[in-house]
Amino acid sequence: MSIPLLQYKPSSQNQRVAGYEVPSEDTPRIYRLEDSPTDSDILELIWAAYRQVLSEHEILNFYRQTNLESQLKNRAITVRDFIRGLAKSESFRRLVVETNSNYRVVEICLKRLLGRAPYNKDEEIAWSIKIATLGFGGFVDAIVDSEEYLTNFGENTVPYQRRRFKDRPFNLVTPRYGNYWRDKEESDRYKWGDINNFLDMAKSIQIRTVNYTPVNLASIEIPDTTRNTQPQGTPVSISPSASFPIR
Repeated sequence: MSIPLLQYKPSSQNQRVAGYEVPSEDTPRIYRLEDSPTDSDILELIWAAYRQVLSEHEILNFYRQTNLESQLKNRAITVRDFIRGLAKSESFRRLVVETNSNYRVVEICLKRLLGRAPYNKDEEIAWSIKIATLGFGGFVDAIVDSEEYLTNFGENTVPYQRRRFKDRPFNLVTPRYGNYWRDKEESDRYKWGDINNFLDMAKSIQIRTVNYTPVNLASIEIPDTTRNTQPQGTPVSISPSASFPIR
């Protein structure tokens, strides 16, 4: 028996209030399967889903889910199923889940799958309990199958950041891991000018002592390099074109 989602009080975030902004470059572009009749349109939708879920602007072939892509191109699955598969993929687990705490995983998944930030700490705790009881896969299913997801994105719309009119987008301010993980990674790297690195380097150097061997100069035999032969023959001109001999 799974524990139901704990109750939390939503706050008045931007996406919960009707907006009157004039469309601009900050207005998110919406990708729908109904608006993608050609293969190139489907490919643009797929890359938009990769950018939204994996938050990677340059997707490596290692992270691509070719099986899911093929099913979406053939209309065998919906966009919602494609988003679900990306969130449950091994690539997402490596990039996000394994490098963050449950609270931060909740924050990232709400921003990327529901297009909004967590309301408060109570919501982060409520969803983290879902991860602890259902596992990460069950947590993803709970978000993608939620009423909020279906109301805002339905079956065939790629999730997007709802009503962004200031600040930077989520995929820029929410990297794959938090400050505590970056600090841990950075502490293991070389920092220029850090005295600790110099001390560690000095301690790691193995000094080899030189053993001097005394040498007796009397035992050294110097070879005689003088020449006893005399030059023979008639000297010739240095220039072979001279018309007279030189004696």
